[in-house]
Amino acid sequence: MANPKRRFSKARTAKRRAQWKLTLPSINQCPHCHHVKMPHRICPNCGYYKGRQVVKVEAE
Repeated sequence: MANPKRRFSKARTAKRRAQWKLTLPSINQCPHCHHVKMPHRICPNCGYYKGRQVVKVEAE
């Protein structure tokens, strides 16, 4: 198995790790009820997706 020929410096390791970060999930509004939802998912508030009701949601 291949082994590194030289030791990586701390600066080089830190530069590589600086790119490893979390990204916030994108958020859209439901066109039917204007509730916040994730894209390409059924709205958890009204149960609509692409203009039609997919899941019946019980009223609270």
